Amino acid sequence: MKTVGVISDTHGLLRLETLEFLEGVDLIVHAGDIGTPRITDALRELAPVFAIRGNVDRGNWADEFSATEIVEVDDLLIYILHDLEELDLDPVAAGFRVVIRGHSHDPKVTEKQGVVYLNPGSAGPRRLRLPISMARMVVGDGQGDRHSTSWPAKSFAYGSGARRIEVELISLEDRD
Repeated sequence: MKTVGVISDTHGLLRLETLEFLEGVDLIVHAGDIGTPRITDALRELAPVFAIRGNVDRGNWADEFSATEIVEVDDLLIYILHDLEELDLDPVAAGFRVVIRGHSHDPKVTEKQGVVYLNPGSAGPRRLRLPISMARMVVGDGQGDRHSTSWPAKSFAYGSGARRIEVELISLEDRD
C-alpha cells in the first residue's frame, strides 16, 4: 500500500495545512501552476515529488518540469498533466489507471472506462468561490490513515486488491 499526496495550482502559496496533510506520504504529485521553485523545494523535504509545468509556470526555473509526467506506483500507471483539454492520448489504450490534472481549481474525482480522473482542486490562493483543496490517494489493499477535515472529506474507492485506488478529496477551508 502506498499513499500519494496530490496538489495543484499552488500559484506560489504553500499553506502550512497542506504540509501537515502531506506528512508521511510516500510520494507527492503536483499537477502544475507551481508558481515558484520554493514550493517544490519544500515538498521535496517531505517525500519524492513528481511535478509538471502549468500555464503560469514560466522562466528558467520552470524548465526543469515537463508538461506531462508518468508515475508508476507499484504496478499502477499514473499520467499527470495540467489541463485535461490537452490530453493527447487514450489513457485506456495506453494502460493508465489514473489521470491527475489541475488547472480548473475545481476538486473532482470521476471514473470512466476503468480510469480514475482526479483533480485535487487548488491548494493555493482562493479563486472565485471554489474551495481550497488537495487530495490523498491510497494505492493497494487496506485503508489509508485518515485526517479529519471540515468538508467532510469526500472519499471514493475503485477496484480491489493490489489494484484498489482510494481517493480522498480534502478541504482546507476551515483553515483559510
